Amino acid sequence: MNLKEYLLENNKNLEYEMSMYFKELSYPQVISEGMEYAVLNGGKRIRPNLLLLTLDILGKEKEMGFPTAIGIEMIHSYSLVHDDLPALDNDDYRRGKLTTHKKFGEAQGILIGDSLLTHAFYILTKKNKRYLSPDKIIHIVEKTADYAGINGMIGGQTIDIESEGKKIDLKTLKYIHSHKTGQLLKLPVECGCIIGDATYSQYEALQKYAELLGLAFQIKDDILDVEGDFEKLGKPIGSDTNAEKSTYPSIIGMVESKKLLNKTIEDAKKTILIEFEEDKAQLMLELADYIKDRDK
Repeated sequence: MNLKEYLLENNKNLEYEMSMYFKELSYPQVISEGMEYAVLNGGKRIRPNLLLLTLDILGKEKEMGFPTAIGIEMIHSYSLVHDDLPALDNDDYRRGKLTTHKKFGEAQGILIGDSLLTHAFYILTKKNKRYLSPDKIIHIVEKTADYAGINGMIGGQTIDIESEGKKIDLKTLKYIHSHKTGQLLKLPVECGCIIGDATYSQYEALQKYAELLGLAFQIKDDILDVEGDFEKLGKPIGSDTNAEKSTYPSIIGMVESKKLLNKTIEDAKKTILIEFEEDKAQLMLELADYIKDRDK
């Protein structure tokens, strides 16, 4: 199975499970419908698939990771709903469709995002009881709260907002991206290591791979914001420039940004091959190339 087939199969199963979870919610209707719209409104599903890939490479059953993968995807979706709000990025389109607050209203958009964040922890606890020990559930909840909060995504988002319209150095940009984007890409891999009982050396290799993948993902995002296509991206081009945000192309230039992207991807692939045989790591190697070559 190649990566495309793997992602299609996983996404079909993940989205079926998510739809079943949403069927448990009904009232208030605008919130339950908004949550489903925000999560099932397309998307690459990179984060949940990273968790499932981690279980695969560790030789564990993927189904063990479904609740955690879905919980993480809910948190990612909540962050996008809030990012799109007028007080933050003020975007009208996401994945080629109206953003959640444009579809349901600004106040409801805030509450839909809040609901996704809090319901994610219900999923991480209640739905994981079937698969995981209490100790593993506690470890996953602790790590998720840490990486999604002030020490992770929220910390990065805050510095990102404070840096708009200012010239920042590369160190600050790396902090923003490693926290705002990187932590939620590391999280599924680390949760997969918890679920899959990774050895220390396996954990070290997978964590480093995830860190490099997170950096590459953000560099590619910055490049696409300049060179991308609305029809493929599903959101406006040049939004970072319009918001006067610092990006890799704005600080080091487009040519150097592309060089750094290629180097980061190669480093990620080398890292995973230190610990795992190439045939076992093939899908993770393909995922790294997918991050580099994506157009949306």
